[in-house]
Amino acid sequence: MTNKVEICGVNTSKLPVLSREEKNALFIKIKQGDKEARETFVKGNLRLVLSVIQRFKSRGENPDDLFQVGCIGLIKAIDNFDLSQNVQFSTYAVPMIIGEIRRYLRDNNAIRVSRSLKDIAYKAMHIREKLINANSKEPTITEIANELNLPKEEVALALDAIAEPVSLFEPVYHDGGEAIYVMDQVKDSKNVDENWLRSIALSEAMKHLGAREKHILNLRFFKSRTQMEVAKEIGISQAQVSRLEKNALKQLRKYI
Repeated sequence: MTNKVEICGVNTSKLPVLSREEKNALFIKIKQGDKEARETFVKGNLRLVLSVIQRFKSRGENPDDLFQVGCIGLIKAIDNFDLSQNVQFSTYAVPMIIGEIRRYLRDNNAIRVSRSLKDIAYKAMHIREKLINANSKEPTITEIANELNLPKEEVALALDAIAEPVSLFEPVYHDGGEAIYVMDQVKDSKNVDENWLRSIALSEAMKHLGAREKHILNLRFFKSRTQMEVAKEIGISQAQVSRLEKNALKQLRKYI
């Protein structure tokens, strides 16, 4: 985005720069309905849109899309600007352009995030930039949270919420041969093949046990009961529970 010369068919290196006097003169004509003056004014302020979209370059959005949305914000600013307020147009237009881009990002995000959470995230990003400029180093979450007077967990959650989702098929390394993708580095420790195969084998082996042996193993290993508790529940001695348990485990090992 930073080094892109042409965006949406506009050669950004040849955009005109208007002085404050020229802007005021054009704006008077715009209010009188002069369409040519309006077009000149828009072109003369496209650099403003370019400077604003730089703030969003880390979001991974298409710069052409952001530029078009920013232009909508610029046009809205032109339509609503009051020359009599003695405020520079850029001072009024920048928040309008930023607001339009933020609405676009919010409405087009694949993952819906609450407005309040996004507001915290954008404030945190602003504080981060401020602290980097002041201290010349990356601030910690705790430092950002202290500036916002918010719990660090809430700030971390907000920043995670606006992070762009990454595709499982995103390449993370390529050595000239086959690429390594994100999914190759993601491991599920619970649902791996070894676990479900072991579960199937155990289920099949349990079918060879009697009802009482199954009940004892269920109480002992799935409900974490002691041998004394099991003995009391099914009405036999602890020694009998111990013997039945050992025999049942021996049978399971045999079939597994």
